[in-house]
Amino acid sequence: MGKGHVAKELKFTELRGISKRQIEEHHGTLYKGYVRKLNEIEEKLQTADPAEANATFSQIRELKMEKCFATNAMYLHEGYFANLGGDGKAKGKIAELITQDFGSLERWEKDFRAAGIAARGWVVLAYNWYDRRLHNYSSDYHTQGIWNSSPLLILDVYEHAYMIDFGVARAKYLDAFFANIDWDEVNKRVEALRIEAHRKGTI
Repeated sequence: MGKGHVAKELKFTELRGISKRQIEEHHGTLYKGYVRKLNEIEEKLQTADPAEANATFSQIRELKMEKCFATNAMYLHEGYFANLGGDGKAKGKIAELITQDFGSLERWEKDFRAAGIAARGWVVLAYNWYDRRLHNYSSDYHTQGIWNSSPLLILDVYEHAYMIDFGVARAKYLDAFFANIDWDEVNKRVEALRIEAHRKGTI
């Protein structure tokens, strides 16, 4: 095996309305902890005995299940931090796609914010490769999601993402999140996935 997963560093040092302490504890403690645990899990899988596999309880089952949890926790957090640090002004291809699928940016944002209040873990604006449309998906934990969908904008609504700054006032945290969205990063994800070509049936 190689050296395993390496935590990604932040591209910003501060955000509007979100404190340095909140960012450091979220990124430096929680996110990096998931990366360390994923490496530990993958190392232990190298010596786990497949012959002892059992659906009720076995080491291989527990490690495989927690690998899913830690992997998604790592990738979701990386996507979340990467799509912060901007000016919050929606633009480019993603603005066009949102308008096409939701009717307007305002309607999309209203739905996304509602999902952010209702969810217990994550809200993800994602492209669904089956129906060729954008959706705002909510999930209550890391291993809950929609297969064959690609995340474009990720919002963490677990309490650890905002409690230091906002207490239980999640709506104020959502205001801060929207003010800091890096839409250039979201547009890079759209371009990398070649969504426009897929919608037109050319790929």
